[in-house]
Amino acid sequence: MLQKNLDLLHGPVLPALTRLALPIMGTSFVQMAYNMTDMLWIGRLGSDAVAAVGASGMYMWLAGGVAVMPRMGGQVKTGHAMGAGQTGEAAVYARTALQMGILAGLLYGIIALLFSGPLIGFFSLHSSRIVADAQSYLQITCGLVVFSFINQVLTGITTAMGNSRISFLATSTGLVANIILDPVLIFGIGPFPELRVAGAAIATVTAQAIVTVVFLAYVLREPSLFRHIRILERPDLAHIREIVQIGLPSALQNMAFTGISMILTRLVATFGDAAVAVQRVGSQIENISWVTAEGFGAAVNAFLAQNLGAGKKDRIRKGYRAALAAIFVWGLFCTFLLMVLPAPIFRLFIQEEELLPMGVNYLWILGISQLFMCVELTTAGAFSGLGKTVPPSVVSIVFTAARIPLAFLLSSTVLGLNGVWWSVSLSSVVKGVVLCSWFLFYLKKRL
Repeated sequence: MLQKNLDLLHGPVLPALTRLALPIMGTSFVQMAYNMTDMLWIGRLGSDAVAAVGASGMYMWLAGGVAVMPRMGGQVKTGHAMGAGQTGEAAVYARTALQMGILAGLLYGIIALLFSGPLIGFFSLHSSRIVADAQSYLQITCGLVVFSFINQVLTGITTAMGNSRISFLATSTGLVANIILDPVLIFGIGPFPELRVAGAAIATVTAQAIVTVVFLAYVLREPSLFRHIRILERPDLAHIREIVQIGLPSALQNMAFTGISMILTRLVATFGDAAVAVQRVGSQIENISWVTAEGFGAAVNAFLAQNLGAGKKDRIRKGYRAALAAIFVWGLFCTFLLMVLPAPIFRLFIQEEELLPMGVNYLWILGISQLFMCVELTTAGAFSGLGKTVPPSVVSIVFTAARIPLAFLLSSTVLGLNGVWWSVSLSSVVKGVVLCSWFLFYLKKRL
């Protein structure tokens, strides 16, 4: 039954955490397959198309950072209320988060449509064809980004309820639609015209809309929380403030991360448009570890939030230790994968042999930091579940910002473009160590 929520407050910790985490991790794998499907087909168009999607895709990434505020704040506050047995209060938090997400998605889409030219111009791309494709992709995907915002908020709310399976079902349905639509719209199959990069954007937005429909089908039948929600009710300012208080640090963290990545992409572009394509493909491959760790962090978030609301401190400690052990194994596997098999993995996406050495260097260097990145993201979820979103935000913003001077310094040496990759990898190692140490200290002193 998709409507059955897990009991996170009683029984063995690891089985409960695992049962919650597996669908979220499955959802993360589906999201990764989503992006990789796009990249596999776009890669057949050549590195210019990949560069166009890489540049414009940064703004979809930024949109995800904006959506973090209603998602994170809504998930944490809903989880706290559910843990305390306050279903009516949880419904108010969920409704408020949804209202905030819809409004933010609509505003973001309008800005993307009105300012697509200067937004793409920031990257100083060399080819006019790439610039035109990037603008087209940006206008379509970000212009209709409201579906993505709704999906993210609903994912957070249902996870807080202890039901991570519905997001897996919804995202999987979207993936199937995306797999079908990508080749049809990109290359023009049957009666459909060849739309190339614009076709990939239309496929992405259509798939996101389908995910929203699946979520809504669940919401209309859900008996415990959503039946109390009236989306057209006037927003409650007190609940908005609480959601913003919890979600804003995480949103700023994510937006700062994206903004710094955009600056680095502009630096990468000075090495040629092909370097931007390599960065885009490399980051999608790196998502193997990123989205899984982020999904596991979301499970830890919900587990700790409910147990904090119920006052069960011992389960909080056990939950984090179990999560850390599991993600440690996954991080080691991802490090092994990227450092041992970089060439065959990269060839799946771009077949141009002249780009292969650049791609291999990216994957090998970033492979070093995968374990530490996984630890950071899981620990960030743990902090957020306790309502403490400032520590992960501080660590992320400070050490991610350090990538900019470090990248400019190292890229000016004999390392060249590899200096940019080293700045990313080294900072990820430091973030993982610092944030994990901070959380363990917090557990010892406060819980």
